[in-house]
Amino acid sequence: MADTGTGVAPYWELTFDADGDVDVPERDRLLAGARAGGVRDLIVFAHGWNDDRSGATRLYQRFFAPVPGLAPAARIGYVGVIWPSMRFCDEPIPDFPRSTAAGTVPGPALDKDTRRALLETFPGRATVVDRLTRMLDQQPREAAALEEFGRLVRLLVEVVPPGPQAHFTADTVTEGVPEREPGILTRPAADVCAEFARAAAGAGQESFSLPNPWEGAKELLRQATYYTMKRRAGTVGERGLGPAVGRLAEAAPGLRVHLIGHSFGGRLVSFALRGLPAGVRTVKSLTLLQGAFSHYAFAARLPGDPRAGGVLQGQENRVDGPLVCCTSRFDTALGTFYPLASRMADDDRSVLGVDIGALLGARWGAMGHDGVQAVPGTRACTLAEALRGPLPASGCVNVDAAGVVRRGGPPAGAHSDIVHPELARLVLAAGRVV
Repeated sequence: MADTGTGVAPYWELTFDADGDVDVPERDRLLAGARAGGVRDLIVFAHGWNDDRSGATRLYQRFFAPVPGLAPAARIGYVGVIWPSMRFCDEPIPDFPRSTAAGTVPGPALDKDTRRALLETFPGRATVVDRLTRMLDQQPREAAALEEFGRLVRLLVEVVPPGPQAHFTADTVTEGVPEREPGILTRPAADVCAEFARAAAGAGQESFSLPNPWEGAKELLRQATYYTMKRRAGTVGERGLGPAVGRLAEAAPGLRVHLIGHSFGGRLVSFALRGLPAGVRTVKSLTLLQGAFSHYAFAARLPGDPRAGGVLQGQENRVDGPLVCCTSRFDTALGTFYPLASRMADDDRSVLGVDIGALLGARWGAMGHDGVQAVPGTRACTLAEALRGPLPASGCVNVDAAGVVRRGGPPAGAHSDIVHPELARLVLAAGRVV
């Protein structure tokens, strides 16, 4: 039995590296605990963008805390997934204390914690991180400065090299059209920065009459970093967590696994379905908390394009229960910046001459903004209705959680406002944990 200070037990952690390789001693301790019996339902939670292990553990501690009281007779175990992601430290998380090292950093500048996180996320790129930091501090006025900044961002994140991470970036695929590097990394940087700056001003991040393009430059760096995290989440899910759940099914055939993912962690647990061994039916529910990936990821066909479909099409059928997707209109990260970055990342298949504003939510929307789309049979309800239940026994269910997921400042809004007993109750309801 393991308990690392989360306040619930038994609790285990599973740590994965960027290639999806698991910490073997941790995995073996979890398998031994599963074989020992005593646990009927195992809740597995994957964080999203995050600053460090302690931040992830605090999230799990607070989210899991009400569960024993909500299901006192249930035999529940808990797993916290740790994977290498990062969070820009100027993004407030409701009720989470800011690091004292971060301090107050005005405008586009990077705080110390974010610089540290960039150095840890992109090892071997210290010189590039230092130059990006100086440019955001100094905000040079030369016309070529933003292009130089864009070149440095491309150098930081790089085109994906051949190897384990050279997959899993796209959420939708089109027959005969290869995946390409995102447009935010290939378009003129000044144009991208200007567009991000306008979006930041519109989201209430600043109130300039003429948006500061360096605010957009910081957003370009943020979104390029998230591009790396998005790619990594797919890799860790399919190559790491999926096979680990398969081993759990072998070790304890009667175990019922419930997957939860926040933000890119939602992408991670969804890709884990692709990594499940054939015939494994141990995943009894999957809950997405403000999932940061395309709302078409599970679609067999995209509206208006019969050649295109979601990269996870049909994978919802690997869940022996419902796939529940929580949404909130107060999530600025997914309601404004995600679709904007996705639209700018699109290739030449983009629809021209169409109202882009209308398309931002329709074509390039995120799971946590408006839920699973273009999957026949998907249901929709409010959080209150879902908790009155019962939830469907299978299929996709979009749950409007804006009643509780509503707090948070710019630029992310309520994206990380997920620690609520109502959401813990929703996880238990989805998995029929009693």
